[in-house]
Parts: sequence; structure tokens; C-alpha cells
Amino acid sequence: MFAKLKDRINIASRISPTKGWNAGKVLFSYQLSRITGKAMHKGMPFAASIEPTTSCNLRCPECPSGKREFTRNTGMLKEDFFKELIDELAPHLTYLTFYFQGEPYLNSRFLDMVKYASDKGIYTATSTNAHYLTPENAKKTVESGLDRLIISIDGTTQEAYSSYRIGGTLDKVIEGAKNIVEWKKKMNSRTPYTIFQFLVVKQNEHQIPEVKALAKELGIDEVKLKTVQVYDYENGSPLIPEQQKYARYKKNESGKYEIKNELLNHCWRSWHSCVITWDGNVVPCCFDKDAQHPMGNVKEQAFKELWQGDKYNNFRQALLRSRKEIDICRNCTEGTKVWG
Repeated sequence: MFAKLKDRINIASRISPTKGWNAGKVLFSYQLSRITGKAMHKGMPFAASIEPTTSCNLRCPECPSGKREFTRNTGMLKEDFFKELIDELAPHLTYLTFYFQGEPYLNSRFLDMVKYASDKGIYTATSTNAHYLTPENAKKTVESGLDRLIISIDGTTQEAYSSYRIGGTLDKVIEGAKNIVEWKKKMNSRTPYTIFQFLVVKQNEHQIPEVKALAKELGIDEVKLKTVQVYDYENGSPLIPEQQKYARYKKNESGKYEIKNELLNHCWRSWHSCVITWDGNVVPCCFDKDAQHPMGNVKEQAFKELWQGDKYNNFRQALLRSRKEIDICRNCTEGTKVWG
């Protein structure tokens, strides 16, 4: 609990007067848009996700990277492009997630980019399957200044873990977590704040107490439980857990499955944050995994022009009008996440 408090203080410490003023304008824009039903936006995003790569070593069944089923371009984020982008965003950006699709550590310049953003006073986070957290990479991770490290560990036995993380090895995940904790201690570093993310599926839902015990044993700061996304969920899936509180979906009167989320006609994400793909496309949120709703490309126009442009505001207006009509919103977890 003390580590969690220190992490929150760390985030707050990144908020300069300029960033605070910007966040106030974003919040005001969002609330006024909801009240009037007319999308408007003042300010810049104070959170963003940037994709280091689309490549992944695993074959997770409900992930475009894992299934190798992208229709968009795939590749690696280039460091020079990243630096130019961060230089534009840094004055207003508080929180940066180095993740969208793929495994970040497959990008050989990933930790150098983390350090660049961290040196700019931005809180940095990433999510990894931990297969590349060797002692050397663990040391570099701590040295980079990364503030938050989310480790996917979806089972406490190899059988349960590999039911979703196909091609993965649980022992490597545990070893990677140990390496991070060890190097934090050696370097007397409070960062990165470490999280075990446990994707709750039918095959592992009985192991929730065990993963919490494992995290405590290893010195991991927090465990977060996450509901599994299923693309074709109407007819059910072997992945959907039996315990309803851990499921994103529920059966309706016809025997079909439907999402629990009411999908109200507003979305905070589209006002305060965005996702930027490795090749510069800006999309509204992480549910647009195949970048089917690009708002523009930052290699072709300034981010501010794109962020406050007609296309982005038309998308925000569509959210206010009828969110259920937007395909990427129909499987959204806002309001249905489960936290440990």
C-alpha cells in the first residue's frame, strides 16, 4: 500500500503549472461537451500511448499481434521520429504509455526512448510479457527511469498460463519479475512500480488467490485483474470465466452473450488521451487495435492541428450522439474492468 501511495505521488510530481492548466482546460471541454451535446476541445492530451512495435513473440488468441492478423502496416517505432513527437507533446504530457500492440522489448531502442521521455519529466509506463527481462534488460529498465512496469502473468501454472499466452513460458515470466525486483534493490530505486496483470479466463479464475500470494512472495507491488476481450462473444467462448464478476459479458434472455457495459454516450478517453502507432497514425483509443479510425498522421501534420481538427471533433461528436454505433466502442471495458 505504501508503494502504491509513492507511485501516486510520483505521478502528481510530474504535473507542472502548465500541465495543470492544460488538464483543467481538457476537463472543462469534456464537461461542457457533455452538457451541451456539442463536441468542443481546448487544450492538449495529458496522457498518450505510443506503440514501440507491432511484433510479438507470443500467439495470444484474442490479440491481432498474436494472431498475425493485422490489416495495417506493421513495424518498429524509430527513435528519431519518437523524439520529434515527444518534443511536441512534452509541455502538456503527464503520462505516457509505451504500449499498444506487440511486445515493447522487441524494439532494440525501446529503453533509450523511455529514458528520453523520462528526462522530459513525463511519467512513463509499459506492459510486457516479461520474456525479455534478462538481468541485463532488467538493469537497463531501472536505469531508464521507467515509472511503471505491467507484467502479464495469466496463470500460476504453465497449463493455465499457456491457455491464453500461447507460446509463452511461465518460468521466464517469474524469472523476469525477479530480475526487476533484484535490480531495484541493488540500485536502491523506487521505480518502476511493478504490477502483475492477471487476465481472468475460465482456465485460471481459480488461481486468483495464488497469483496474489506469488506477487507478495516476489516483491511485486500490486496485482490487477483484467477481464478478457473476446471478439466474437455473442455465442460465448471457452475463455469467458464462470464467475460473473470477472466476466466482461453476460447471457441475455435469448441465451446469447452481451457486454455488461451500458455504453453511455460520452467517453473521457477521447478528450484526454490518444494512441499513436509506430508509423504515426493517431487513433482514439486502445480498442482501435487495427487503427481503423485514424484521425490523421503526425508525420504529415502537426499534432495540435490534428488533435483539434474537424475529423477528431467529428468523432467526438459521434460519441456524444450514439456510442453504440461506433464499432470499436462495442467491446469497451470502461465500466466493466475488475481490479484486484
